[in-house]
Amino acid sequence: MSFSSAPWSSGRACRNGPFPRRSLEIGAIVIGFIYAWPLAAAYVVWKLMGYPALNEMKSFAERSFRNGFSGFGAARHDSGNWAFEEYRRKEIERLEEERRRLEEESRAFTEFVDELKRARDREQFDAFMARRAGSNY
Repeated sequence: MSFSSAPWSSGRACRNGPFPRRSLEIGAIVIGFIYAWPLAAAYVVWKLMGYPALNEMKSFAERSFRNGFSGFGAARHDSGNWAFEEYRRKEIERLEEERRRLEEESRAFTEFVDELKRARDREQFDAFMARRAGSNY
C-alpha cells in the first residue's frame, strides 16, 4: 500500500468517519513523550528504521550476545579466517593479562602511597606529642 493510495492521504477519512490511523499514531507519540518519553523515543527510532521485524531484532541481539560486544556496543564480526581469529584471540588474551598486571601494579602503588601517608601521619603525630610533652613539663 503506497502513501498516495492510503485512506488518510485524501482527507476523506476525516470527513466521513473516525480519525485516520496516522493521527492516532501521532497523538499517541505526543502523549508518550509527555508521560513516558523513553518509550516514545524508542518507538520513533523503530519507526524511522522502517519497523524492523521482531525476529530480525531478536537475531541481531542473539548474534551480538553470542559474539560479545566490541567498542561502542557494535557486534564483533568474525573475519572467517581461522589463522587471523587465532592470532586475534591470543592478542586479546595478552592484552587482558597486561591489563591485569597494570591493575595489580596500580593497587600495589596505592598501598605504597597509603603506607607513606600513614608513616608521615605517625611522624607528625609523634612530633606533636613530643612538642606537647616538652611544653607541659
